[in-house]
Amino acid sequence: MSGFKRKRVVLSIQQKLEIINQLEKGAVVKQLAMQYGIGEQTVRDLKKQKNELISFASSSNSSGMKKRKTMKKSTYDDLDKAMLTWFNQLRAQGTTITGPVCAKQAKYFFEALELEGSFDASSGWLTRFKQRHGIREISIQGEKLSGDLSASDQFCTNFDSFVKSENLLPEQIYNADETGLYWKCLPTRTLAFQNERQAPGHKSSKERLTVLCCSNASGTHKLIPVVIGKAKRPRSFKGTVASSLPIHYFNQKVAWMNRAIFKEWFDFKFVPQVRDHLKSQGLPEKAVLLIDNAPSHPNESLLRSDDGNIFVKYFPANVTALIQPMDQGVISSMKRIYRSNLLQKYIDEGNDLTCFWKSFSVLDAIYEISTAWDTVKPSVLKNSWKKLMPFITNEDDEIHGFTGFSENEIAIKLTKVANQVHGGEEVNEENIREWFNCDSCEPGFEMLSSDEIVTSMGVQPEEREESENEEEVDSVASKKVSHGAALNHLESLLDYLESEEDSLLSDKLILRRLRTDIRKKENAAKKQKTVLNYFKC
Repeated sequence: MSGFKRKRVVLSIQQKLEIINQLEKGAVVKQLAMQYGIGEQTVRDLKKQKNELISFASSSNSSGMKKRKTMKKSTYDDLDKAMLTWFNQLRAQGTTITGPVCAKQAKYFFEALELEGSFDASSGWLTRFKQRHGIREISIQGEKLSGDLSASDQFCTNFDSFVKSENLLPEQIYNADETGLYWKCLPTRTLAFQNERQAPGHKSSKERLTVLCCSNASGTHKLIPVVIGKAKRPRSFKGTVASSLPIHYFNQKVAWMNRAIFKEWFDFKFVPQVRDHLKSQGLPEKAVLLIDNAPSHPNESLLRSDDGNIFVKYFPANVTALIQPMDQGVISSMKRIYRSNLLQKYIDEGNDLTCFWKSFSVLDAIYEISTAWDTVKPSVLKNSWKKLMPFITNEDDEIHGFTGFSENEIAIKLTKVANQVHGGEEVNEENIREWFNCDSCEPGFEMLSSDEIVTSMGVQPEEREESENEEEVDSVASKKVSHGAALNHLESLLDYLESEEDSLLSDKLILRRLRTDIRKKENAAKKQKTVLNYFKC
C-alpha cells in the first residue's frame, strides 16, 4: 500500500550490538532491516558506529544495555562515571547499597570533583542513574546472608533450566576467576607479609601477581593459567621466547586484571582452547563461561565467539562466594600447593632468606604457578561445582582439595620441615596457616577508594603500559647463545651428574636427549650451501 508508513522502532544498545555482530558474520543488510523492523540505512549507520558502541558498552553494566537505547551522557559525566565505578566495586563485594547511601556518595563525588552548578542528589537523579545503567533495585531488604542464600538458590534453579534448554554437558560449562598472589611471600615469625613491616635486608613480601584460573565442570579441561605482571617484559624473561612459557602472560601497570586484558584473553586464548578440547572429545563446539560481575569484566555482549556458540553468563551479585566453583577450594588449593613448593624450594637450595628472595624471579614464580595448577586434581575441580550443579558426583572425593590432608595437617607437616633449616626455627603452625591465607582477600582487580576514584577520572584505566620496576627488561638486546656454547654447558652438566652418586637417571636421559637435539641443529647449520641455494626455484 503506497500510503503505508513503517512504525518507528528504537533499538536498545544490546540490539544494536547484535546487528553489528551479525553484519560481521556476513548477514545481509536487507534481511536485518526486516528482522528488526528498521530501515536499511539505519543498519548501515550502525555499522559505522561500531567502535563507539563497543566502547560505550564495555564501560557500562551488561544489564543496562538491554533497556538503554541511546548513548546520551549524563549532565555530569564525570560524576556518573565515578558513581558507576563505586557502585560496581561494592556490588562485586556483595555490599548492601541503599538509596540514601547512594545519594550521600554522589554528593561527596560532586564536591570532590569540583563540578560547577548545584546538585542535591534527588530521587529523580537516582531514578535516572538507575535507568541509565540498568540497576533494577538499589535497596536490599533483610539480612545480607539470607539474601545471598536466596539469590544463590534462585540462580541454581535458573541455571539448571538454562543448561537443559541449551543442551549443555558438564564438559561444555566453564568457570574462570582471578586472584592476587603474593608470589615472594614466605612464612616468618614477624609475619611481615601481614603488617607490611620489612625485615632488615629483605624486600617487601607483598609483591603481587594476578593469576586467572579456568576449568570446566567435568574437571577434564584445565585451561592454561593467565599471569598478569607489572612489566611488559620482566628482566628475568631475557632470552625467553614468550610462546614457550607455560602460562599466558599479560602486563598492566599495577598488575591488575582489567577489561582490555580479559577480552583479549577470552577472544584469543579461551575460545581457541575450548574449541580444540571440544573437538577432541567429539562434542559440539558450544560452551558457556560463568564469571562474576567484577569491574574488570567487560559487558556480557562483548564476550562471544564469532559464531555466538561460545559465550559468557554472569553470576548475580552477592552469590559468587557461595557458589562460584573457583571459590570453592580450587584457587585456595592452587595457592597452598604453590606455597608448599616455594617453601620446599627455599629449603632445597639451602640459602638464607635474603639470598633466596634475591634469586627468585618472576620467571621462577611463573613456572611454580604452572606446576601448582597442574597439580590440582580433576576430582577437586569436579567437586567445586557441586553447589551449583548437585547432580555432579565423584567417586574419588577430595574433601580438602590438596593431597587428601586438611589445612591444619599440612601446617603441622610444613612447620616441622621449616624448623629444620636456618631461618625457620621460629616458624609455627599459626604462621603457616596465616601464610596460606595471606592473600585470600586479594580479588585480582583494583579496588579504589573514593579519593582514588576521583583521582582516576583524568586517567585511562585500561591503558597497558610498561612499569618502571626492578623486573623491567634492560634496553640492551639479549645475547644469543650459540649451539656450540650450549653443547659445552650440557657436557659439563652431564659430567657433573655422572660424578654424583645420587643423580637420577631421568635427569641424565633428559640432558642426553637435549644434547642430541642441539647437535642436529648445529649440523644443519653447518651444511654447505650450493649455488642453487642462492636462486629461487
